[in-house]
Amino acid sequence: MTAALPDGPLIAYYGDDFTGSTDVMEVLAFAGLPTVLFLDVPDAADLARFPGRRAIGVAGTARSRPPEWMRAHLAPALAALDALGAPVLHYKVCSTFDSSPAAGSIGCALDIGLAVTRRAWCPMVVAAPALRRYQAFGNLFAAVDGVAYRLDRHPTMSRHPVTPMAEADLRRHLAAQTEAPVGLVDLLALQSGRGEAVLAAAREAGQRAVLFDVLDTATLAEAGRVIWQAREGGLFAVASSGLEYALVAHWRAAGMLPAAPPPPAVRGAAERLLVVSGSCSPGTAQQIEWAAAHGFATIRLDALAAADPARVAAEVARAATAAADALAGGRDALVFSAAGPQDPAVGALLAAAARTGRPAGALQAAVAAALGEVLAQAAERSGVSRIVIAGGDTSGAAAGRLGVYALEAAMPIAPGGPLCIAHRRGGEPIELVLKGGQIGGADFFGLVKHGGAAG
Repeated sequence: MTAALPDGPLIAYYGDDFTGSTDVMEVLAFAGLPTVLFLDVPDAADLARFPGRRAIGVAGTARSRPPEWMRAHLAPALAALDALGAPVLHYKVCSTFDSSPAAGSIGCALDIGLAVTRRAWCPMVVAAPALRRYQAFGNLFAAVDGVAYRLDRHPTMSRHPVTPMAEADLRRHLAAQTEAPVGLVDLLALQSGRGEAVLAAAREAGQRAVLFDVLDTATLAEAGRVIWQAREGGLFAVASSGLEYALVAHWRAAGMLPAAPPPPAVRGAAERLLVVSGSCSPGTAQQIEWAAAHGFATIRLDALAAADPARVAAEVARAATAAADALAGGRDALVFSAAGPQDPAVGALLAAAARTGRPAGALQAAVAAALGEVLAQAAERSGVSRIVIAGGDTSGAAAGRLGVYALEAAMPIAPGGPLCIAHRRGGEPIELVLKGGQIGGADFFGLVKHGGAAG
């Protein structure tokens, strides 16, 4: 007899940034598990508006925060989610694992979660083959243009302006952020059916967190099986959406989920599209270039002016007016603060931080807030109903400025970047995509505009 999934919520999760939070929702919702993602810890009234959801998430901003902030804010958020009684409580991190002891410390989140939940151990699945992320013998790899790079040699992540990845061995990377012993269930154990025995040995040795290698669909499903079988009275996991990919793969293989759920409804093309981007990734730079070549009005937000309290209002008004005018004229509009990591705006902002003594993170947060204000003003003037926000910090600022309080996945566009229905307090729902830097191909904005079809 095929085992069944338990009733009620299966997964409660906290995303350490906004764009990554929709990634988890996408995996679960399009597997046939209705999911709602809140932009803050929901109260009873919020939950009552979305009955029967099998997963409940909160989109946070911990990825850019220092440990002091994390200790003050994560503990109550995780405790509230744990109280929902789901078998799995997930602190969701990026599949590139970029973090440091000073910013978005994954080790700090691990310590907080273990203390709040009083769980004996924590599974960690970081790789997600659907996102071109792979882990072998504890080392994380990410592919760019079909080439897989070890994270410490990755063309983007090794040079990240805030959290550069100088170590691909995740055990060594975590050792700088937590004193918790970290173990590993490697590829050989999963491929030979010894995953449970290796996990048991790791736990017996006192390893509080255990990484799982994932290279392909077989090791993904086996990791999901081992973790689900070891859930006991409940799990606290620190992982990317690889955890959900792994659990869904196992649930499908075990007959607990249909192998092919009904396809989501097609929503069709939008008349106009508004995009704001605070991402500095090469992937987003290619998408900005594609948009400019395909009729979008591309409008640069002056990052230095946006980070200057004396100049930000005028710069926001200028960019918002340009975007609203383009939309009124029937064109799609894209407002961006940088086009790739080599954009002069990136270096100028870092130089301004050094010159003024303001933390670079504070300046970047100011730019994100300015982009959020541009988005709100342009959307209000134009009445546009389909929007893309690129960049984790930008997504948080901009979505909040629009009054969004909850999201539901509506249609896949590219892995990690679904089209969502954004529910707003005091306003009609809108269609929204929250896009991480490396998500999607060059024509991603065109796919969003045309409802997943080539423009």
